[in-house]
Amino acid sequence: MDSRTTLINWSLLMGLVLLWGTSFMFISISVETIDPYSIVFYRLVLGSLVLVLVCYARGLRLPVSVKAWMAFLLMGFVGNLFPFFLIAWGQQSVNSGIAGMIMAIMPLMTMLLAHYFVEGENLNRYKIFGFTLGITGITILLGPVFEGGGPAAVGGFAIFIAATSYAVNTILVRRLPRYSPLVAGTGVLVAASITMLPLWLWLAPAGSAGISLRSMNSVIWLGIGPTGIATIILFAVIERAGPTFLSTINYMIPVVAFFAGALVLSEPVEWNSILALVTILGGIALTRFRVNQT
Repeated sequence: MDSRTTLINWSLLMGLVLLWGTSFMFISISVETIDPYSIVFYRLVLGSLVLVLVCYARGLRLPVSVKAWMAFLLMGFVGNLFPFFLIAWGQQSVNSGIAGMIMAIMPLMTMLLAHYFVEGENLNRYKIFGFTLGITGITILLGPVFEGGGPAAVGGFAIFIAATSYAVNTILVRRLPRYSPLVAGTGVLVAASITMLPLWLWLAPAGSAGISLRSMNSVIWLGIGPTGIATIILFAVIERAGPTFLSTINYMIPVVAFFAGALVLSEPVEWNSILALVTILGGIALTRFRVNQT
């Protein structure tokens, strides 16, 4: 691989890290004046629009089979609608840096589920120790939150469930029928948008008089950037450099989320948060130890 290709790959990866890592900050701004149902709906619709335009510009078309759309509906709910809502709802009481760090548990949950549902993805002592270390980090992070109880504890648990939902979706993607990545990504977001429409109409508060421009701009960016553009970059990175290279983001996203919240939103930086971040990232690194040794 020449230096120019390497530079492009890392530039794409860092762009993806920034889009996903700062998304928690923008969610925190969005929930200031917009309800979680509307945040999810606008995010899905805008992300779908970006992907549909790119998909059709490249001459690709969405499938029409019932089987394909059933798969898209399932993945759209488990991998987009459900976790998007839980994160937005949870961040009403949990700051963005903590939310981003909780999401770092996702690759560890994926590893655990893969042991039972994906052939050849067996646990070994490094993975078990790494998972234990990661859970310890989450305990350090959320211990003070759960001790206090109230909305923050429930919000933190909701974000943990969202991370688990992303992990479940990762397993589903491996087991369900495969489609062109861009077509599949577009179909999944379109299906999630269609599913979210009646929920939004039914559950979202009526009226928009109290919505600030700051929150609305954040929602618009969440749909276009971390949902639509990020999906396109994701496929480009996988195609150019492979999934192993992509997995590097597991170390970077929680760090970006934590410091974006601290620097931009002036969220508090506490010793237990720093210790939790180091512990979680150490757990992720330990799960990859055996792979790096072969």
